[in-house]
Amino acid sequence: MVPLTFLFFLMGASSVCEKAAAENKLAFVIVMYRHGDRSPIKAYPTDPYQESDWPQGFGQLSEEGMRQQYELGQFLRKRYNGFLSQSYDRYEIVIRSTDSDRTLMSAESNLAGLYPPTGQQVFMPDLNWQPIPVHTVSSSEERLLSFPLGNCPHYDQLMKETRQTEEYQNVVSKYQDVVEFVRNKTGQNFTLDTIGIVYDTLFCESRHNMSAPDWVTPAVMEQLQELRDLDFQFIFGFYKQREKSRLQGGLLLDKIVKDLSNMAAPNPEQRLKMEMLSAHDSTLLALHASLDVLDGRQPPYAACQIFELYRADNGSASVMMFFRNDTTVEPYPQQLASCSFDCPLEEFMRITNPYISDDRDKECQEHSEGRDIEVSIGLVVASYLLCLLVVVIL
Repeated sequence: MVPLTFLFFLMGASSVCEKAAAENKLAFVIVMYRHGDRSPIKAYPTDPYQESDWPQGFGQLSEEGMRQQYELGQFLRKRYNGFLSQSYDRYEIVIRSTDSDRTLMSAESNLAGLYPPTGQQVFMPDLNWQPIPVHTVSSSEERLLSFPLGNCPHYDQLMKETRQTEEYQNVVSKYQDVVEFVRNKTGQNFTLDTIGIVYDTLFCESRHNMSAPDWVTPAVMEQLQELRDLDFQFIFGFYKQREKSRLQGGLLLDKIVKDLSNMAAPNPEQRLKMEMLSAHDSTLLALHASLDVLDGRQPPYAACQIFELYRADNGSASVMMFFRNDTTVEPYPQQLASCSFDCPLEEFMRITNPYISDDRDKECQEHSEGRDIEVSIGLVVASYLLCLLVVVIL
């Protein structure tokens, strides 16, 4: 049953949307989605299903995943028909993906639903598809769509501190028997931080009608899902979320804020209308943490985050956010803390700014109290020795 407060919120959001439609004009859209259904990333040692049991091996988009993304493309066509041209126009949309088979193929499947060829774009009468470019960078260079990013001592220190908190230790204690049970059954020495991969593997197998071992009961799956969600919370939120965001999802948020800002000013020569980003569950979670709308649950396949930029005749601009994680209902409206649903761009930038680092590489340098004390002591000792040397020389 849907809570009355949520119904009132939706009614309010609907009225805001109608008001915005009357006063503002849609100027730009950013959509970012998780890839579609896939095969597991890996198998555990005692898993009855290994990589050879999957048509294309591990971590690959399935036919169901292709259908999910095709449906999302059709949804985007319906939602933005009239805003986006019916035919593909390379000046209107740019597509970026991580350098992963499943995200690249998800983008292609999505675009097949968004831009079925018409007129001159039909190059083969029996083929309801056309090639559309999807851009990417190598995994070693990816700093926008793949999280958590490594090579950051400050973030490593934050994660170390996270594991030392009382709340984290309580989780360790609560699930200790589950972790030990899964270790014995899988033949792998999982920890609280890594056991989520077992849930992922079992979840993928269940979606593809593969029989689970006898030890995989509904209760075990529920506990593993809880641990998977908790792991994401530990990585991106839970403790010093703002600091973590500045080193992780804040990089993506910075890009989004700048793109929205650049598109807010009227420019007759500007034809770009949509930016599409094909990524992962962790990408969405890192972004949600930096927006402070993190609910701590793993986004489903093909979940889609939407940013809509509206421009008014008086030159002002506003941002609306939506999250689509259920194909049976309209996308859920989202609000930043202390801002209206139809959030003025200036306020959107002000509220998100604390979650964005001016210089991540500099901020990634480790800032630990122990190191600061150690350095201070070293300086005092060095100064004392220098004084002695001066006395001796004099």
